[in-house]
Amino acid sequence: MLGGGAPADREFCRAILPKVSRTFALGIRLLPAPLEEAVRTSYLLCRIADTIEDATALPADRKRDLLVRFRVCLDTPTEDGALLAAAFARAVSDEDRLVRECDRVLRAFHALSAEERAAVRPWVQEMATGMAEFAARRGTREGIAALATVAELDRYCYYVAGTVGHLLTDLFRIHHRQMTATRYERLDALATSFGLGLQLTNIIKDVADDRRRGWSFVPRDLCEVAGLGPDDLQDPSHGSEARRVMEALIAKAKAHLRDALAYCTTLPAAAYRIRIFCLTSLYFAIRTLRIAERDPRLLDPTHKVKITRAEVYRTVAATHLIAPFDPLVRSYYLHLAGRS
Repeated sequence: MLGGGAPADREFCRAILPKVSRTFALGIRLLPAPLEEAVRTSYLLCRIADTIEDATALPADRKRDLLVRFRVCLDTPTEDGALLAAAFARAVSDEDRLVRECDRVLRAFHALSAEERAAVRPWVQEMATGMAEFAARRGTREGIAALATVAELDRYCYYVAGTVGHLLTDLFRIHHRQMTATRYERLDALATSFGLGLQLTNIIKDVADDRRRGWSFVPRDLCEVAGLGPDDLQDPSHGSEARRVMEALIAKAKAHLRDALAYCTTLPAAAYRIRIFCLTSLYFAIRTLRIAERDPRLLDPTHKVKITRAEVYRTVAATHLIAPFDPLVRSYYLHLAGRS
């Protein structure tokens, strides 16, 4: 049985976050304290679901059962995560430890206010439902398990990231008094696209890593338009065709990130720390896309697309200066996109 959230559980959440996402841990410290706690807990819940979905040692039906169980744990404080923990008992990564210790995160979640829990629960549960669906699909395919269509890619990105955009928007409404109904409606309309832009950026930069694990989020129909099959994407003899496929994905991600820019400028200027939190994610993404767009080794399985630590800190410093000023926010975005 889960008890109330204790200081030790909150400390575990603070300690594990930078181990499972250094970049997010950097950004979350920018938020006001009460909101920071809710966002941290929510993010760790999402990472638990994500770790279950990504577990290569688990068959698809087992992943589905664990994700269903996870949904139940979010509904009921007296339900524990013992089944989830047992499935990761022998694994050694920090992500696996997060699932083994999921009861700590669940206690932290159930210790949030009723309003915060109501803002978080449906989106994490929808994410878990979608992940279970796609885990089952991947489990039925041999070879490279590629998504079939661009529409399927959009659906996948909605489940794993669009839901997060809505979750954050609902938490922002709770924690900032200037979040009027009109402003919230505008943010809610852009929240899915914000999430999709960030997720597509991750897919683009991690395309080689995913394929090493036998997965491809590059849709088959997008490859076929260029005269490729999913297995041909990293074939040097099809380099120009593969590049066209990736350019199409990069253009799609950029379109969503333009919506993310509109989302950030819709946030009240007075919500300074929330703006910084959102803008750093946006700026990291558009900077990453710019690198990917110009990188001839994007599909090289031995190469990793990433921004440097110096670029990370430079971006954070610039964002602190410009966050309240919409013209500067837009200008810096264009600069990072290579359009200044």
